[in-house]
Amino acid sequence: MQTEKKDIRSLSKEQLRDFFVANGDKAFRGNQVYEWLWSKSAHKFEDMTNVSKQTREMLEANFVINHIKVDQMQRSEDGTVKNAVRLHDGLVVESVLIPTETRTTACVSSQVGCSLDCNFCATARLKRMRNLEPGEIYDQVAAIDSESRLYYNRPLSNIVFMGMGEPLMNYPNVMKAIDKITSPEGLGMSPKRITVSTSGVSKMIKKMADDEVKFKLAVSLHSAVEEIRNQIMPFTKSFPLPELREALEYWYKKTKSKVTYEYVVWKGINDDKKSIDALVKFCKHVPCKVNLIEYNPIDDGEFQQASEESINAYIKALELNDIIVKVRRSRGKDIDAACGQLANKEA
Repeated sequence: MQTEKKDIRSLSKEQLRDFFVANGDKAFRGNQVYEWLWSKSAHKFEDMTNVSKQTREMLEANFVINHIKVDQMQRSEDGTVKNAVRLHDGLVVESVLIPTETRTTACVSSQVGCSLDCNFCATARLKRMRNLEPGEIYDQVAAIDSESRLYYNRPLSNIVFMGMGEPLMNYPNVMKAIDKITSPEGLGMSPKRITVSTSGVSKMIKKMADDEVKFKLAVSLHSAVEEIRNQIMPFTKSFPLPELREALEYWYKKTKSKVTYEYVVWKGINDDKKSIDALVKFCKHVPCKVNLIEYNPIDDGEFQQASEESINAYIKALELNDIIVKVRRSRGKDIDAACGQLANKEA
């Protein structure tokens, strides 16, 4: 029975060097192949033009490159690009390029589907099928970097882990992907231009602090009132607000890095004074800023965008308390690429 070939990108550079030595070749061949796999994002062994045909055939006999394929690309009226990304096993995730006048941001996925059950998010309605491998996360970024250069004549400037899935539920692979993205041997991006967004997995926030990560942290908060938070994000019963607050205090103490709270205001759910006061109080525990996000409906009408008046009440209360607040208008709504809309409708 034929054993399944290993994805060559699961090997470290040292393991690649060892493989070549064990097969009677020079160790430096491993460096060459490693460069092709990561900084040059080679999809096939035959692309490795400075490696002999015999060596390429040996690689082909022993390994595969489980590279992603952009199955479908949609461009929004506002310039946002959404990629439906097909994985080697036929599953599909989505990633998004968001352009502004000064930068382009990649919004990438970390899981197929999602481990969590936020009621307002289309992705959460897809059961989690599996975690993405480091190479599959890296490939999404490399693909968006190419699109950014092609359409906007500049390299990718920022990455947010806000696509499909909860990044901290796929922690080892997300960390390995970020390691490759920031490595000079990979895409060479600064970790300060990367934001990992979590729905509030407290123990993993502490682990990130202990691991002394250099990227930024965002928390999808949406309510600082426990009952409301549990209602809209049922899984948060396992991560109550006092525990989350303690984890964020620990994060700041260790990293001195501000936290960003992502916060959607919905009509009749969290658009009252009690919710505003609770958010202001929660924000005082650690240095932070708040992004108020425009809501993108996902068909059933249970959640509706709050009025401008309610949004302004939040802004006024936060600013009065010297808390930085920005309103994030959604991009790519016409192609279902906006926040909370990634659900593989085309897959």
